[in-house]
Amino acid sequence: MVIGIIGVGHLAASVLSGLLRAGVDPASILLSPRGQARTLSERWGIPLAADNNDLVSRTDIVLLSVRPVDAPSAIAALPWRTGQTLVSFCAGVAVSRLEAGPADVARAMPLTAAAINASPTACFPASGPAVALLEKLGPIIPLASEEEFEVATVNAAVYGWAQDLIRQSADWATAHGGNAQTMRRLAALTFVAAGRLIAETDRPMGTLIGELVTPGGITELGLDILAKEGQPQAWQAACGAVLTRLSGHATA
Repeated sequence: MVIGIIGVGHLAASVLSGLLRAGVDPASILLSPRGQARTLSERWGIPLAADNNDLVSRTDIVLLSVRPVDAPSAIAALPWRTGQTLVSFCAGVAVSRLEAGPADVARAMPLTAAAINASPTACFPASGPAVALLEKLGPIIPLASEEEFEVATVNAAVYGWAQDLIRQSADWATAHGGNAQTMRRLAALTFVAAGRLIAETDRPMGTLIGELVTPGGITELGLDILAKEGQPQAWQAACGAVLTRLSGHATA
């Protein structure tokens, strides 16, 4: 199977890193000749296509990672064929807007943690060659409908917000006397631990959190302050705004 990538930016570079780390042969990948393509080609020995037309004609599965506003035009009038698969990473761009002729079309939303094979990747429809390839980047999160996929895509923004919370926590601890590298690692692994406990048990999340909230304890104190400052409402408003943007089709 030959993998093509149209749109070689930051996310595509992370996906490439993860694929190579998972043992994919660089010779079985073909890059469109724009963005970071030449740099990555030289770094990893990955071939470059002459253009998008050449790329589609020589590949079995194509990963589309351009700006959402450019997605429809980037794949229009290319030599798509039966048995080929297009996987779009373009947030807010519905399958109906991706005209790839007889090729199968799927949507996926990997995170930059794909670079270390740790991306939970939302996918719709979650079947066939798309899943076989994307599961090399981390666990696949299958979605039942495109509407559910849109909701799940908000998680791509939450991923960035979580990283910012880790940064804020580490910076605060450093400012109060902690070693910067130690506090960075502690904050990051604390979020990993919280996520794993929820992901790897089927116990209700409310129960897990409730067990941490000892009356008069520090967890309760912090949650009370966050609630008074409007954190739950602000977080949900941010999620809602992202979903509105995605549902209206991204333009940037």
